[in-house]
Amino acid sequence: MKLESWGRYPKYPQAASPVWWPQQLDAAALPQSFLPFGNGRSYGDVCLASSNQLLTMRGLDRFVAFDRQTGVLRAEAGVTLGDILQVTVPAGWFLPVVPGTRLATLGGAIANDVHGKNHHRQGTFGCHVNRFTLYRQGQWLECSPQQEPDVFAATIGGLGLTGIIVAAEIQLMPIKTGQIDTVTQRFDRLEDFFRLANDYDLSHQYGVAWIDCLARGSRQGRGVYFAGNHAEYESPMTIHQRQLAIPLTPPLSLVNRVSLKVFNELYWYTKPKQPVVSREPYPGYFFPLDGIQHWNRLYGRNGFQQYQCVIPDNGATDAMRELLSAIADAQSGSFLAVMKKCGDVSSPGLLSFPLAGTSLALDFPQSSKTEKLFERLDAITRSAGGRLYPAKDAHMSAADFQSFYPQWQALDALRDPSISSHFWKRVTL
Repeated sequence: MKLESWGRYPKYPQAASPVWWPQQLDAAALPQSFLPFGNGRSYGDVCLASSNQLLTMRGLDRFVAFDRQTGVLRAEAGVTLGDILQVTVPAGWFLPVVPGTRLATLGGAIANDVHGKNHHRQGTFGCHVNRFTLYRQGQWLECSPQQEPDVFAATIGGLGLTGIIVAAEIQLMPIKTGQIDTVTQRFDRLEDFFRLANDYDLSHQYGVAWIDCLARGSRQGRGVYFAGNHAEYESPMTIHQRQLAIPLTPPLSLVNRVSLKVFNELYWYTKPKQPVVSREPYPGYFFPLDGIQHWNRLYGRNGFQQYQCVIPDNGATDAMRELLSAIADAQSGSFLAVMKKCGDVSSPGLLSFPLAGTSLALDFPQSSKTEKLFERLDAITRSAGGRLYPAKDAHMSAADFQSFYPQWQALDALRDPSISSHFWKRVTL
């Protein structure tokens, strides 16, 4: 079986060597050059080995220990975030940080230092990692802020390059229920997003907005804001997410100018003008796309690229306006264009993506037009002092990466020489 990234672009078919037990990680048994691979939820080439030889880690999917009194959990790196939540939510504990999918692995969450809808409160995933076991150059290392601190910092957000994350210990967050109290409210323009985000961040753990990426003129930046808190008591409802599936890959992208325009108009107009409070199970709020299996097939055989940037606070409004204008001009984008605020909580990782500002993320069908659009978006992001997210990237230039992440050489110095990715080769050579 040949593996690929979730975006299905670029095309570097990967061979897989599965790992089922930690004891398999004998240097003599490992490929000469490889890359650890979790569940393949990274979008670009960060999860693709430059040797095209992956070491697949999903077989390391065992729980080691869970203290229900303190919320400290230790598990192997191939356990998914969804696996963790199934065990911990009934016991009154939640992951402090979750990305937009529960199908990412624990090791992948650390390697990409993922963030969620509550960066202003909890920072990145790495902020809640106590320690992890790393297999590196034939050695077993236990890494923490006190033990092997340099390797610890380089591994969090280190894109899987410092060694093989075998297991990790994380600190969970106490909750009372598995349900989320949400506030939903549509807004008319970009300035409204910043007003609502600033207001809701004071009283809500989570906040994110859907943006109509095709809206122009006075409607530019219109969208729907979703704020959320963990419910204080349980309501009778199921927590199971309804599953749909895309059965096959169409020859051309189903996400196009016509379908996008129709969807965006209907979606915006069906949302309430005034804030509406409701309650829903946590999967629906945090992982809406997980309810559609193989949704990446919607973009056709060529796949897609996601563009995710973060812009510092002092230039965010103007830069977001420019970015949205460029996207609307191109008449491209995705049904799920996400804008959210990031806070000033520092990550322990060297190459962490978020900074205090505003993040914009959306998918684009892969084409020559997309490549040309990205040149324009990159120039705007660069001029505003922002940066791009390696976990979602398939196009960033070496010059931009090295400017966005000036500590990349410190990571490269600690990279396991047996490990490399197409991404790292692209942005460092």
